[in-house]
Amino acid sequence: MEFLKLHLDHMVLAVLGFMSFVMLALALERCIYFWQMRKHLAQFQHIELLKVALTRHLTTISSVGSNAPYVGLLGTVLGILLTFYEMGQGDGINVNNIMVGLAMALKATAAGLLVAIPAMLFYNGLLRQVDVLVSRWKALQDSQA
Repeated sequence: MEFLKLHLDHMVLAVLGFMSFVMLALALERCIYFWQMRKHLAQFQHIELLKVALTRHLTTISSVGSNAPYVGLLGTVLGILLTFYEMGQGDGINVNNIMVGLAMALKATAAGLLVAIPAMLFYNGLLRQVDVLVSRWKALQDSQA
């Protein structure tokens, strides 16, 4: 229990930091790919192959956005459990210690939301770019026919 008490914040923030790093790296990769793809749309002979190429890594970005709040919530729940455990182990109830424990626990939820909100914004923006590029590909196909 002591290990969890000492390292819970670090573990939750490390997981959320890793999720954030992965999401940002993949979003940047997709932005660069989409920028380059504008010139090479004619390479694709079938629309489904184009969609597969364009939507690569979007599931991971969406998963980060969907699951980061749950990671933060898990940290909050564990922090609250630790606070209640300490209350049960003590001789008296110290309101200051309880409030500090609860505030620190809620930090994990806030961090989860700080990761999830940009992830979902990136995901929706990138999904819009997929739609635009697919529409441009269809327009190219129509003009060539």
